[in-house]
Amino acid sequence: MKKNASKQARPRQKQNRPGSQEKLSPIAETYPTGLGDKKLAGKTAFITGGDSGIGKAVALLFAKHGADISIAYLKETKDANHTKKEIENFGRSCILIKGDIGNEQHCKKAIIQTIKAFGKVDILVNNAALHWESKRIEDITTHQLMKTFNSNFFSCFWITRYTMPYLKKGACIINTTSVTAYRGSPFLIDYASTKGAIVSFTRSLADNLVKKGIRVNAVAPGPVWTPLIASSFSKTKVSKFGSDSPMQRAGMPNEIAPAYLFLASDDSSFISGQVIHPNGGEIING
Repeated sequence: MKKNASKQARPRQKQNRPGSQEKLSPIAETYPTGLGDKKLAGKTAFITGGDSGIGKAVALLFAKHGADISIAYLKETKDANHTKKEIENFGRSCILIKGDIGNEQHCKKAIIQTIKAFGKVDILVNNAALHWESKRIEDITTHQLMKTFNSNFFSCFWITRYTMPYLKKGACIINTTSVTAYRGSPFLIDYASTKGAIVSFTRSLADNLVKKGIRVNAVAPGPVWTPLIASSFSKTKVSKFGSDSPMQRAGMPNEIAPAYLFLASDDSSFISGQVIHPNGGEIING
């Protein structure tokens, strides 16, 4: 079989239904394209919020599949160092970059540090986010609104912009949105709004970069058990967290990470501008 047969011009042809594989010109490529347990061999990933939760699970899975990792984290240095050690146990390199990605200049510096360490970025994962519960819109101050957008959405925009000069054909961007972007959240209004912005950003950027051979997709988790949950809600809400999902439980970060691996690898080479929904069975038609 010729290489890149799917990209060659197809001569005019007609077959009787349902058609024969061997008579196709060019032949349809059906042999598995994955690289087994090293789907990201030789690649470098930059992951925000990679010190814990979903970001950590993604970092470890990427490292297991052969990627070196750059982690941007806010302040939990103990968690970050532990994650770094676990990544290195997979035989991969990892650097840690502490600071607030809600600050544009820090976003720029984080990418520069990553390039100095690894010389490239193949996979960008915009994952970090914060939220505060507010029962009324009147309770959301302008300060909180701006902090939520700076941390969750503007950081996504800034980091992507500063990474663009280093992204080559075949690179990919994966953004973490949320089920709340699709169904809303009465007590996380500002947070859900940032996640809705990320969906639109993902779709728009995917269309913008498609001719450059850079894919852009997103993951929209439902309830997932992470430190952010335990630090954001009341003891009662934390104890019941995720029980209202169809599966009646919260997901674990390592149940979400495979969605990112799929989007980061060649397994998803024909997918861009899309969102994967690991949310415990909730149908959101998005």
